[in-house]
Amino acid sequence: MNHNHIAALLISITAFSLSLDRAMAQDSGAMKSMPGMRTDAAAAPSGSAGAKLGDLDISGGYVRAMLPGQPVGGGYITIHNAGKSDDKLASVTSSSAGKVELHEMKMEGEIMKMREIKGGIAIPAGATVTLAPNTMHMMFKQVKMPFKQGGTVPVMLMFDKAGMVDINLPVVSAKGN
Repeated sequence: MNHNHIAALLISITAFSLSLDRAMAQDSGAMKSMPGMRTDAAAAPSGSAGAKLGDLDISGGYVRAMLPGQPVGGGYITIHNAGKSDDKLASVTSSSAGKVELHEMKMEGEIMKMREIKGGIAIPAGATVTLAPNTMHMMFKQVKMPFKQGGTVPVMLMFDKAGMVDINLPVVSAKGN
């Protein structure tokens, strides 16, 4: 990877992170706990999307509007597994993006690090897993048209056991409200 690609990647991450700054300041204590495993489901914007798939209750789904020049978009959702067996969010696809990856952001010392979660996200029986700013989230890459507030982004969530479900995530402000 040459220096121009590294610089472009750092600018992209910075632009994405800047849109999360306010939430990061409010949620700094939660970053020290296990990402995504929360009993206090993150506050989703009003009008967020939801669905039911077998034992899985999916709620609070939304994406943030993209800032000018921002090459990636972030998406968030809460999944509650009311069943007696574990499941896994294996992958996410969207016709609005060439690729959707599952990512995790966490503090390592004083540095916020983001990485792709390979192999999916476990949804343990009886647990609620929240994909929210500054923790686990959906990263939309190769976006065909920037996400604009007031629009929707179609996604297909694929689970190992429950199967798949289509859901339209509303696009909220880049600030998340």
